[in-house]
Amino acid sequence: MKIETLAIHAANHTDAATDAVIQPIVLSTTFERNTEGNYPKGYSYSRAGNPNRQALENVLSKLEGGAEAAAFSSGNAAGMTVFQSLKPGTHIIGPDDMYHGLRNQLKHLFAGILEFDFIDVNNEEVLRSYIKPNTGLIWLETPSNPSLKITDIKNVVAIAAEHGIKVVCDNTFASPLGQQPLALGAHMVMHSTTKYLGGHSDLTGGALITANKDEWWEKIIQIQQMGGAIPAPADCYWLVRSIKTLPYRMRGHVENAQKLAEFLEQQPHVERVLYPGVPSHPQHELAKTQMLNFGGMLSFMVKGGAEAAEKVLNATQLFTSATSLGGVESLIERRAAIEGPDTKTPQNLLRVSVGLEHIDDLIADMQQALERI
Repeated sequence: MKIETLAIHAANHTDAATDAVIQPIVLSTTFERNTEGNYPKGYSYSRAGNPNRQALENVLSKLEGGAEAAAFSSGNAAGMTVFQSLKPGTHIIGPDDMYHGLRNQLKHLFAGILEFDFIDVNNEEVLRSYIKPNTGLIWLETPSNPSLKITDIKNVVAIAAEHGIKVVCDNTFASPLGQQPLALGAHMVMHSTTKYLGGHSDLTGGALITANKDEWWEKIIQIQQMGGAIPAPADCYWLVRSIKTLPYRMRGHVENAQKLAEFLEQQPHVERVLYPGVPSHPQHELAKTQMLNFGGMLSFMVKGGAEAAEKVLNATQLFTSATSLGGVESLIERRAAIEGPDTKTPQNLLRVSVGLEHIDDLIADMQQALERI
């Protein structure tokens, strides 16, 4: 089935008790045993499994072309589960512009337990030089947050395979509609389902999707069930409902982002636009071969430094100054101010989550904001 059909039907189950076309929310925390002490419907306790979570995990695995998925209470919980699944002393290679939430997990929660280096994973010579005998994981994030760097997934996977190293790709920015890392050889995909999969800025969640149901995946599931960082049944229900419109929402996000990026490239107050869909992006050609579309996220740098960027930020009316991304409304923020003193993000960079408002209104709002500098 095509992805639009999968998004609607892969999590849809007619209710056996009522014949309701839409699966109800099952709030029960526990399930009845039969006379033999077994669970004939497959559910025993909601931390271990729930019908709504199973429906969500099924559609997530289908959208990413994976063997199985595991849903979590947040994207950070999903990422942390990967780190928890590794043996103490394992060395991790991550990108030098890795999402600061997961980067801080490694630096502050796993220091002394795991080893890690944050490097330019796009530089093959540098990547090879950092591989150690105990390197067990290469973490990718493409497009990256917030610099929109594109990593050649196939190339990194090929290098990792030479050393028996696993590769996990954070696919949050692209969504399953924009990129299929498992098809490119990655072993696992991570999502913050809070973002495009949720799509309405009203729930928090995360997910892992595996290419293979192997021993490593069984460890992931064990941590999910024993650790208990699971989404509530209602959150799973709303995520399933949101995913049904994901293919059509993403088309609007991508179309608006492309037009806004092209507009920004022509503005005298803009120093640089970071969007893989414009030819000025240094990895535009790679993005064309690796991505199904260029996504709904862009960043741009304002001439005049942090002060000028703040003026633009505060002058917008349709772009809401807020953290997060992937909702139907457009958001904007100066990432360096959010990431803290050790950030590598340029101080004049504004990250934009391009929403589904009419593009003429978005361009007009951005134009008047730039004119305030």
